[in-house]
Amino acid sequence: MSMSSMFSRPRLVVKKVLARAQNEGDGAIVRRSIGRPELQNLDPFLMLDEFNGKKKNQFYPVDLVEGAFTHQDFAGHKGTIRTGDVQWMTAGRGIVHSEMPAGPGSHMGLQLWINLSSKDKMTEPRYQELLHGNIPKAERDGVSVTILAGESMGVKSQIFTRTPTMYLDFTLKSASEHHQPIPESWNAFVYIVEGEGAFGSPDSTPTPAHHCLVLGSGEGLSVWNKSSKPLRFVLIGGQPINEPVVQYGPFVMNTKTEVMQAYQDYQLGKNGFERSRHWYSK
Repeated sequence: MSMSSMFSRPRLVVKKVLARAQNEGDGAIVRRSIGRPELQNLDPFLMLDEFNGKKKNQFYPVDLVEGAFTHQDFAGHKGTIRTGDVQWMTAGRGIVHSEMPAGPGSHMGLQLWINLSSKDKMTEPRYQELLHGNIPKAERDGVSVTILAGESMGVKSQIFTRTPTMYLDFTLKSASEHHQPIPESWNAFVYIVEGEGAFGSPDSTPTPAHHCLVLGSGEGLSVWNKSSKPLRFVLIGGQPINEPVVQYGPFVMNTKTEVMQAYQDYQLGKNGFERSRHWYSK
């Protein structure tokens, strides 16, 4: 294991946020990192939740770590994602939908909300779903990565993202390290799923699970696993949109007038919400 970064300007950790467990009722536990008071957003990211539910409740998963969820919406789209599968949903002008745990047992995953630029906010809703076996993966020197969006180790994702994004799911064996380039103009962060690792510099204090680490500027991230157990984390980065963000519940627009108009459209069932008035999840 080398004790230095391969980057002349490595990205260092500039903020650390613990995603504290919140009981959402009905057996559901949510840990929110981005979207809490200490880290309201990180352009272009609006929210990151780690959820763990054993009973039926509503969530909106992107990366399912364990279990199964059935999702459906008012356009008639329905399906089930299972352990390791990915659902990438572009809400666009708006869609009413639900996600419910399918079957008994534990259901754990990550839910990421990414902002859209003003020119893309009124696009038609779209789903992209990938089964675990079809998601690109790479492995080298004790490091394995699942490439949900972006590129790592020369392997590219199949997912199209309107907001340029990388979403990499890493597992590092004990005594392994990795150096991941990140576009210099992008914002980026790490969320630790299990284990602990040294991020940014080899002499940094190892950070354990359920922490969100905001990365500063630089060429890329270096990480070392000095523990005896595997380290699993996601590295997420994206091109900043640099537009105002006004959020009211699940509605996200650029101005207060726009967000209240979107809420009114939902209430009145118009401008894309026509099918919501008589739709109920089953």
